[in-house]
Amino acid sequence: MFAEAMARLPSHPAPTLLEEFEQRQDRLTSQFRHDDVFVLASPPHAVHSNDVEYPYRTSSDLIYLTGWTEAESVFVLRHEDGRWVSSLFVQPKDTLKEIWEGRRPGVEGALSSYAVNEAYGNNELEDQLSKWLTNARRVFHRGGVNHHIDGLIETSVQRRDRARQHFGTGPVAVEDPSGLLAELRLRKSASEIEQMVYASKVASVAHELAMRHSREGVTEYQLQSVIEGFFSYAGTSGWSYPSIVGCGENATILHYKTNQDVCGLDEVILIDAGAEFRGYASDITRSWPISGKFTDAQREIYEVVLEAQLAAIEACQVGNLYTAPHDAARTVLAEGLIRLGVISQSVEDALDMGTGELKRWYMHNTSHWIGLDVHDAGVYKPGGQPRTLEPGMCLTVEPGLYFGAWRPDVDCPERYANIGIRIEDDVLITSDGPIVLTDDCPKSIEDIERIVGKDLR
Repeated sequence: MFAEAMARLPSHPAPTLLEEFEQRQDRLTSQFRHDDVFVLASPPHAVHSNDVEYPYRTSSDLIYLTGWTEAESVFVLRHEDGRWVSSLFVQPKDTLKEIWEGRRPGVEGALSSYAVNEAYGNNELEDQLSKWLTNARRVFHRGGVNHHIDGLIETSVQRRDRARQHFGTGPVAVEDPSGLLAELRLRKSASEIEQMVYASKVASVAHELAMRHSREGVTEYQLQSVIEGFFSYAGTSGWSYPSIVGCGENATILHYKTNQDVCGLDEVILIDAGAEFRGYASDITRSWPISGKFTDAQREIYEVVLEAQLAAIEACQVGNLYTAPHDAARTVLAEGLIRLGVISQSVEDALDMGTGELKRWYMHNTSHWIGLDVHDAGVYKPGGQPRTLEPGMCLTVEPGLYFGAWRPDVDCPERYANIGIRIEDDVLITSDGPIVLTDDCPKSIEDIERIVGKDLR
């Protein structure tokens, strides 16, 4: 099954060129003074239990600036001899540890294959960083990631030695660079979009495979395994977030992750799952009937959500506010539920965030940024005002309706009891209009009914 599906995927896109990483570093340092030092540490390993660790995934900022993905690493930018110098501290080569844990690029690999001017073993970090901090006045560093580095920087700021008294040397301020990096990451380059397109195509095929595998008695975890198995088979690093696979009433739980129930013939399943490729995320949600054919009630709700999603995608235009897709989706959802008799208010009243009835059935935002993180970096409302959409921005569009009959806070219409529908795609903003990166994933009623339960041929 997987081999036939692979034929529908393009080849892996080329990796990002070293020149692009250098350009990203230049855009960052252009915002610094010459007496600034930038320090970026990789996160530590997370322990699953005892001596078993979770699969390692480094900082998205470190991937963005260097492409480096190894653990126990620190990236430093400093100005010296009239230029900015990039340095990477890495795990040195160690044959015994490599026998147990795998080969390391080491200092030589960092220098030969990554966008850095210098590389050191991380056993040299304290001496080198302390020296560079002495010549700095301001340090850009996000605390709480590496406590040893936090301590070095804090000591450097607090030091009151003779050198500081005589020459005024040493940093006097520490600033978090996260906002600067978020602004850089918000607008995707052509290379980044290529990585996201591949992650999107893999996830699209994986969702279709799950549709074809759907039938009465299938379990949520079996469908999860089809999707996540294909993520690995297609050469991605796996999921970009834990998969949501919920049948029946579970489809009405927004972040359901138990994924253990058996699917009934009359139920709708909601699957929210995305692949990660070279650090870049995709994020797709599809909802379909296990039987392969929508009931009248299921079709009514699905059509409203799909209409809302298409309206929201159309609102993803350069110059529109970030909130425009959400406003478009909410309006269509309200109109649809009024038409179905679920909401008795006017459209204006239904949309009211205080007393409106729409929020009973649609309680989340329509969009979030997507990129190196599935909920990617970038402020939505700088200065309190919604951001204007620009070319290169990428966001999800994911309206939904959730009729959980188990909820004690609402009187759920019996006709729609335990129907949960969400439809989500990833959208690139361009000057020529929105491009749906996940457009290969079936979502029309005709396509879904043609595919669900049918073997791949």
